[in-house]
Amino acid sequence: MMPQERDKDSLSVNPLFARPGEDTVASKTKLADGEMLPETAYQIVHDETMLDGNARLNLATFVSTWMDDHANKLYAETYDKNMIDKDEYPQTAQIEQNCWKILADLWHSPDPGGTIGTSTVGSSEACMLGGLALKRLWQHSRRADGKPTDKPNLVMSSAVQVCWEKFCNYFDVEARMVPISEEHKCLDGFELEKYVDENTIGVVAIMGVTYTGMYEPVKQIAAKLDEIQASTGLDIAIHVDGASGAMIAPFIQPDLEWDFKIPRVHSISTSGHKYGLVYPGLGWVVWRERRWLPEDLIFYVSYLGGDMPTFALNFSRPGAQVVLQFYLFLRLGRAGYTKIQQACQDVALYLSSGITEMGAFELWNDGSDIPVFAWRLKEGHTDKWSLYDLAERLRTKGWLVPAYPMPANLEALTVERIVVRNGLSMDLADSLLNDIRTETNYLDRLESPMPQEAAHPGFHH
Repeated sequence: MMPQERDKDSLSVNPLFARPGEDTVASKTKLADGEMLPETAYQIVHDETMLDGNARLNLATFVSTWMDDHANKLYAETYDKNMIDKDEYPQTAQIEQNCWKILADLWHSPDPGGTIGTSTVGSSEACMLGGLALKRLWQHSRRADGKPTDKPNLVMSSAVQVCWEKFCNYFDVEARMVPISEEHKCLDGFELEKYVDENTIGVVAIMGVTYTGMYEPVKQIAAKLDEIQASTGLDIAIHVDGASGAMIAPFIQPDLEWDFKIPRVHSISTSGHKYGLVYPGLGWVVWRERRWLPEDLIFYVSYLGGDMPTFALNFSRPGAQVVLQFYLFLRLGRAGYTKIQQACQDVALYLSSGITEMGAFELWNDGSDIPVFAWRLKEGHTDKWSLYDLAERLRTKGWLVPAYPMPANLEALTVERIVVRNGLSMDLADSLLNDIRTETNYLDRLESPMPQEAAHPGFHH
């Protein structure tokens, strides 16, 4: 049949990867002159993201990588909500208030209805808001006493998450780092009197140190600050950075005293997109009493004939994650969160026990705080390989298990860390242990050292 005799009802369809746009290399750094078929643009981006790792096997991140189908549906229905537009989306604004009041109650605020809180893009922004409130309160107090306000400092562990270093850098606050050590693996109040003075705006206590997952003993730190106040008159507040632990401890360590039960704790931040179980990015910060958030930091937005207080570094930001957090609070309740967090801890303890039994390693902690733990090579075990080599070997199996140096004062110590999140089943954990065992045996059989260029940290906390 000649081409001009083709059936007029037939279609000419390009094979998927031979259509215009698929048969060329797309520019990644500048706009093309013309358009591209949406199907083609989708396929290119889809194929690019296939090169990423499997999120479920990423044991470096604390961030949620799985939500249920109802949450995914709700997410799709609320993509377009702008959290800052409280006039257009008043119900989402109300949902935000519902959430932080739930958290205030969960964290034993003496009057959850009389406190104040806000959602944020993540726990880093929440930490910065907590730090700003501490700084502003300190400034007000100093001015009232006719004293200078030009040298504020904030006391924290050397193992803090980098957001606290950013806060001090961006907002002109001296960061006073208390070094951790083999004897004092986290900030525990030891020699705290050497770091605080009249210019200290507050002390940061971490419920789940990023490097290792350990809780810093908030009650013990508060007791030390009580002693310091008794001897010096300095009344120093605590901000609890509960990025992970604030959504763990209330459920599986309910008797642990770390929250607003301790009057010296003025504010608590957490990450909704970590053990709050929501997709990124979402954080929360709540103040024990409204008076601990200075009025001059609050802006008021009118909606439905009333005023909505707002305090944030960002303006327009997604409202969908706030909706998802409320969904989970309704869906799971205390019993559901307890079940999930306990299951994560059970997996963490199973993994840490299995790693101990291998003989090559020594635990730094075992995952009995938040379901996160770190280990190191036993001294003298080998001079042929390091934990960086083990991390590289595990990466070939699809597992991302980071190795990295500890912070200042322990820089020579390298650890490897596993974060257990919702979605890492006991079955997957067993497969991971088998892979760690296999790769450790392989490395132990080496007759000469691994090339040094393979030993590089693949981790940024």
